[in-house]
Amino acid sequence: MTGAPRARAAGPLLLGARHHGPGSARAVRAALEACPPRVVLIEGPPEADAIVGLAAEKDMRPPVALLAHAADDPGRAGFWPLAGFSPEWAAIQWALAHEVPVRFIDLPAANSLAMAAKRPPAPSPAPAGPANPHTPVDPADRADPPAPADQIDPGDPAAPGGQAAPVADQAERMRVDPLAVLSEAAGYDDPERWWEDVIEHRGTGGAEAFTAVAEAMGALRAEYGHGGHEDDAVREAHMRLRLREARREFGDEVAVVCGAWHVPALGERTTVAADRKLLKGLPKVKTEISWVPWTHRRLARHSGYGAGITSPGWYDHLFHAPDRPVERWLTKVAGLLRDEDFAVSSAHVIEAVRLAETLAAMRGRPLAGLAETLDAVRAVMCDGSDVPIALVQDRLVVGDTLGEVPESAPAVPLQRDLTRTQRSLRLKPEALERELELDLRKETDAGRSRLLHRLRLLGVGWGTPAVSRGSTGTFRETWRLRWEPELAVRVAEAGVWGTTVLSAATAKAETEARSAKGLAEVTELAERCLLAGLSGALPIVMRSLADRAALDADVGHLAQALPALVRSVRYGDVRGTGTAALGEVAVGLAERILVGLPPACVGLDADGAAEMRRHMEAVHRAIALLSETESAGTEAGTGTESAGTEMGTGTETGTQPHTWTDMSTMDLSTAETRAAEPRAADGLRARWAAMLRNLAGRDGTPATPGLIRGRAARLLLDDGRLAEDEAARLMGLALSPGTQPPEAASWIEGFIGGGAGGGMLLVHDERLLGLVDRWLVSVPAEAFTDVLPLLRRTFSAYDTGVRRTLGELVRRGPAVDGSTVVGGQGAPAAPGFGPGLDPDRAAAVVPTVRLLLGLDPAPHANDSMEAAR
Repeated sequence: MTGAPRARAAGPLLLGARHHGPGSARAVRAALEACPPRVVLIEGPPEADAIVGLAAEKDMRPPVALLAHAADDPGRAGFWPLAGFSPEWAAIQWALAHEVPVRFIDLPAANSLAMAAKRPPAPSPAPAGPANPHTPVDPADRADPPAPADQIDPGDPAAPGGQAAPVADQAERMRVDPLAVLSEAAGYDDPERWWEDVIEHRGTGGAEAFTAVAEAMGALRAEYGHGGHEDDAVREAHMRLRLREARREFGDEVAVVCGAWHVPALGERTTVAADRKLLKGLPKVKTEISWVPWTHRRLARHSGYGAGITSPGWYDHLFHAPDRPVERWLTKVAGLLRDEDFAVSSAHVIEAVRLAETLAAMRGRPLAGLAETLDAVRAVMCDGSDVPIALVQDRLVVGDTLGEVPESAPAVPLQRDLTRTQRSLRLKPEALERELELDLRKETDAGRSRLLHRLRLLGVGWGTPAVSRGSTGTFRETWRLRWEPELAVRVAEAGVWGTTVLSAATAKAETEARSAKGLAEVTELAERCLLAGLSGALPIVMRSLADRAALDADVGHLAQALPALVRSVRYGDVRGTGTAALGEVAVGLAERILVGLPPACVGLDADGAAEMRRHMEAVHRAIALLSETESAGTEAGTGTESAGTEMGTGTETGTQPHTWTDMSTMDLSTAETRAAEPRAADGLRARWAAMLRNLAGRDGTPATPGLIRGRAARLLLDDGRLAEDEAARLMGLALSPGTQPPEAASWIEGFIGGGAGGGMLLVHDERLLGLVDRWLVSVPAEAFTDVLPLLRRTFSAYDTGVRRTLGELVRRGPAVDGSTVVGGQGAPAAPGFGPGLDPDRAAAVVPTVRLLLGLDPAPHANDSMEAAR
C-alpha cells in the first residue's frame, strides 16, 4: 500500500487508512503526491481548523495530540493523538507544505464531549482493539473499531457464517474488530502480524491497495452494520455534510483521509436532509482546543487516552527507515544493549539479521517483522534470556519519545506560566521516569522544590517525593519525575484557581483551609504550604489551624496533628521561612496532649491500646524535634548532615552512651523565630518525660494497658531518662507472678516490640533477657497458648540476625557476674556478652571514633583504654 493512482477517478479521493499505521502514512503521502487535491479533509474535530497551521512550525515535533475540553469543566476532555507515522499527520504535513487547505470533518468536540457526558459506562475494549472507544474524542482509534472480550468471533457457530441469530442483531450489542475478522479469514491468529504482511511490508502497491481495503471494509459493514459503534452513524453523517461543502467549493479535487472503516459510509448516497436529521438536537458544550505533547508509551496503552498500538517505537522506525529496516533496527538494539553493558559486537548484528530473515522465510512472511527480529535478538544477542528482551521491548519497541509543541500554541494561562517556570528552572518535562536530587541550599533547586510541591497541591502529579539515599539532612530532597500527557488536563483543571502556579496554589490552599473538616487536614496543609513556599496562604491556614485546635478535644486527633506541625517548623528553617506562629501552635497542642493523654490511656482494649501506642511514639518524636528546633538548632539551619538529626533520635547530652550532641550553628535567618520561645520546648520535654514516668509506674489499677506502660518505659530508657536498673525493676514488677500472663506479654510487647531496637536491647542487657526468660518459663501451660500470639508478634518483628543472636544467648546462657541466669545450664557465656562494657572491644574502635570526631588520635593504647572506660 505504498503506491498511489496516477489518474484521478470521478469523485473525491477517499484514502481509507489505519490510524497510526506507517504503511498507511507512506501510502497517503504517495497518493497525495500523485493526485494533488485542492483541499485535504481529515477525520478529526472541526474546532482544530483554527490551529492546524501550527503543525508546520519547526518547534512542533510529534507525537502530539489535539486536546479539547469543556470551557467550564476542563476535566471533561479528550485527545486526538497523532504520531509521526500517523496517516493524518502525513496528510497535514503534505498539505501545509504545498499550501493546500486542511479541514477536519469529524463530529465537533462540542457535541462529542456533551454526548460522552450523557452516555452510560460501557465495557472496556479488548486488547486487540484501540483504547477506550467510548471516549468521544479519539477518532484516531477508529481505524479498526475496538472489540471487547465478547466481540464476534467469525469462527464461532453463532457468529457470521453460522446458522444462529442474524449478524445485524449481534452487531447491535457487540463491537467488531475488522482487522481481527479479516486476519482470521486469512488464516492468521494475530491481526497485527496480518496487517504487517499485507500492508506494512509491501514493497510496491498502487490504487488497488486502497480499493482492496475499501472493498473489504464495505463487505464487513454489509455483514455487521455499524459493528457496535452506535455513534458512527452521527459522525459519518457530519463527515458527509462537510464533504459536500468541500465539493461545492473545490469540485472533485478533494482528498479525504479517514479510518478505512468509514470509507463505505462516505461513499453512500444519502440526502442532505437525512444527514441533518441525524445531527438535529445533539447536545453541545462550549469547548476550547489546543495542541499538547504526547508520548509513544501513551499510544501503546489500551486504556485511558491511548491508541492501542502495541509497538509505536517499531512503527516509527518502519516509517522513518523504509530502506533496510531490519538492519537498521537491529543496529539500534545492539546500541541499546551496549549502553547497558551487554557484550554485543557487529558480528552479533550480522548474525541476527541473517537469522531474522531466515525465520521470515520459514514462516512465509514477505519481510522479517517484529516477532522475527525479537526472536533473533533473544537467540543471538541475549543467549536465550528474556531479561534483555524486556529492556528492548520497553526502550525501543514502545519507547519514551515525548513530543513538543510551539510556544505559540493556545494554552490556558496557567500552562503558559508553568512552561515559563520550567524553562527558567531548567526542569524539562520528560516521558522517561527519572530521579531528581535537590539541594535546597541552592536557589535553583529550592525553586524546583517549590514548583513541584505547588503542582502536587494543585493535583498535577508530575513529581513524586522519594526517599533520599545517602543523606538524612533536611536540605536534601529526592523526586521521581515523569510527565504524562494527561497532566495537561490536570493543569487546565487547576486553571480555575489562578493564572500562575503560585497564585493558583495559594488560592487552592486558602480554600482547602476554610473547608477542612479535621485538625489533621489543616496541619498537613500547613506543612504543604511551607514546602511549597506559599507565604500568602499561611495566615488563613494558621487561623484555621488555631480555630480547630481550640475546638478539638480528642487526644488522638491532637496527636495526629502534632508531628506534621513540628515538621513544618523544621522545614521552615531550611527554607528560611519564619515559623514563630507555627511553633506557638505546636507548643499549645503538645501542652493539651500532656494533659489529655494519661486519662485517655485508661480502659482501652487491645486495638485502642495499639493505636494509642502509635500516637505516643509520634508525639515523643515530635516533642524531641520541637525541643531541638526551638532551643539548640538543627542541621536545617546550616545544612550540616548528621545522623543524629532524624526525628526522635536526639536526647539530652551526657545522659547515656548512645546520646548525641548537636554541634551545628544556628542559622541567622531563623534566630528571631527561635528566640520567640527560648525555653518553652525544653520545659515541655521535661514535662513529657514526667508524664511518661507516671504512665510507666502505674500498676494497672486504673486499667492502663501493659502495652502503654511498657512503651512509656522504653521511650524513657531510649531518651536517657530512665536508668537501666530502674528499667529492670519495672520489668520485674510487670513480669511478677501476680500479673496475669496476657497482661505481662502485653507489657513485653510494648517494651521490646515493634522492631524499634528492642531485640538489640535484649542482646546487650543480660538482666532484661534473663527476666524475660524466667517469666516465660514460669507461665502456666494453660495460659501459654493465650500469650503465644503476642510473643510471636513481638519477636517476629526482629531482624533475622537479632533473633539468631538471642537464640544463641538463651542456649549458651549469658553470664551476669560470672553466674548463669538464662537456661539454667553451666555453659560459658557467649563471647562478647557480659554485664557491662567490654573495655578491650571498646578500645579497638576508639581511634576510629576520634578520627570521625576530628580529635587528636590517642598516642598510646592505655589512652585508648582510658577513653573507652
